[in-house]
Amino acid sequence: CAIFVDDANMPMKEIYGAQPPIEILRQWMDHGGWYNRADNTFRQIIDVQFLAAMGPPGGGRTQITQRYVRHFSVLNFVPFNATSLTRVFSTILDWSLSKG
Repeated sequence: CAIFVDDANMPMKEIYGAQPPIEILRQWMDHGGWYNRADNTFRQIIDVQFLAAMGPPGGGRTQITQRYVRHFSVLNFVPFNATSLTRVFSTILDWSLSKG
């Protein structure tokens, strides 16, 4: 099972700087599950992979903790400038049109 977490840095920080929704996900990543508070048993969740996406901090988005980030392979994409976009798409278009 794959779980996609979009806008991972949107939860508001509490008074101590933690983001409770992120901390719940981090607890699963650290321990493999959660405790059921009703009968105090550990619920293990297996065969799950997390994917996450987020924008840069600012405008309501906050920094997420390194305790959470360490569980991911982080990729960063910078926006292409107009010259690069023109080159990429014209190459694809030329190739597609040359096939006839």
